[in-house]
This record gives sequence, C-alpha cells and structure tokens, in this order.
Amino acid sequence: MPNADEPVPVRIPITGELDLHTFDPRDLGVLLPEWLAACHDHGIREVRIIHGKGTGTLRATVQAFLRRDPRVRSFRTGDEFSGSWGATIVTLRP
Repeated sequence: MPNADEPVPVRIPITGELDLHTFDPRDLGVLLPEWLAACHDHGIREVRIIHGKGTGTLRATVQAFLRRDPRVRSFRTGDEFSGSWGATIVTLRP
C-alpha cells in the first residue's frame, strides 16, 4: 500500500504532444527525457512541445535540453498552425 505522503505518479498518454502548462518547470529534467524516450519507443518521430509564449524562459529551457538530447534530429519554433512561438516542433531520429 503506498504511503499517503508520497506523490502518486501520473500517466501521460503518448500522443506526440506535450503541454507543459500543467507541469512544474522543475520537473522538466526528468519529464522531457522520459517523454521523448516514450515517443521514440512508440515510433513517433515528430512531436510538439507546448511551452507557451510568456517571457520565453520555458521555451529557452526546453530548447537548450533539445540541443543536448541525442534522440533529437532537429527542432524549430511552431508556425501559425502549430502554436507559433508558444510551441516547439521536434523531429526525432529513427
């Protein structure tokens, strides 16, 4: 039986889209690599990360992570149909 004080893990459906509005930015260091690995394992090669427009800090954090992740082939800011500068479109390596 789980301890009542321990947080319960939340399952995220693997759809190729991750909306970061519902997550604490401190969790990105664990969340992003695990989510990208799950997308890769499910054969999803293009994903969209929604970070919002705001001040740009979260976008910069996400994109700095993407630059270092070996699964990432490329990434770009969204266009007018995919969230503009409030989203990052990522292409993963096969």
